[in-house]
Amino acid sequence: MLIEAIILGLVQGLTEFLPISSSAHLRIVGELLPAAQDPGAAFTAITQIGTEAAVVLFFWRDIVRIVTRWFQALFGKIPRGDSDAKLGWLIIIGSIPIVVLGLLFQNQIETTFRSLWLIAGMLIFFGVLLGIADHVGAKKRELKDLTVPHGIIYGFAQALALIPGVSRSGGTITAGLFMGYERAAAARYAFLLAIPAVFGSGFYQLAKSWNEPGVFTLGETAVATVIAFFVALGVIAFFMTYISKRSFLPFVIYRVALGTLLLVLLSLGVISAY
Repeated sequence: MLIEAIILGLVQGLTEFLPISSSAHLRIVGELLPAAQDPGAAFTAITQIGTEAAVVLFFWRDIVRIVTRWFQALFGKIPRGDSDAKLGWLIIIGSIPIVVLGLLFQNQIETTFRSLWLIAGMLIFFGVLLGIADHVGAKKRELKDLTVPHGIIYGFAQALALIPGVSRSGGTITAGLFMGYERAAAARYAFLLAIPAVFGSGFYQLAKSWNEPGVFTLGETAVATVIAFFVALGVIAFFMTYISKRSFLPFVIYRVALGTLLLVLLSLGVISAY
């Protein structure tokens, strides 16, 4: 099972920050590996700790600046309207929807939502939606233009990623593009917004899985998490450079193609939905 955990760690690192849904890919690849089983929501959440650690390292200066300014504004040392302090508040506000909905629908997230039929549909639908948003979005707003209503919309868009196939970055970026934000600004905020939710979910699942048997042992999951961290670092650097110059069209085409292939395989009985 160690080899399978390594493969899934690579998949997690490669797909977490691209708008193609890492949870969907872990679910699909897990079905195609020799053991042919769903790695589970817990494995997915824990390995995301690795990819999110890559975000913290990559955006370390931004994070330190935002946290510092947020505390300074909180204690009245700088104006409360400071752009970085405001961004800190918006990350907190934007994290609320996924926490609330994650707790309310925890059972469905670990069972019903992992149906490959649903995943295929989400890949296609949100792939097309990303393409539309990228085409019609004004791409004029920057992070300093964020407002509380926009932060709430971003938050609910991120919460949609509780359904595998939507994509945390893809859903958040799509919302940002529809609201007129630049590609790079939407992606940067998507990555920063994910930090509290991913770490919270990951460590919760880690604590929950400590004494519970899973598909993979904690040691195998740890190996996958470390691999995901190093792979994700390279992917973030690539993605931020790529979207500053090019559109999301390749990702849209890939999502639709993968979702369609998945529907065909399910219809022919080659793979099982659960």
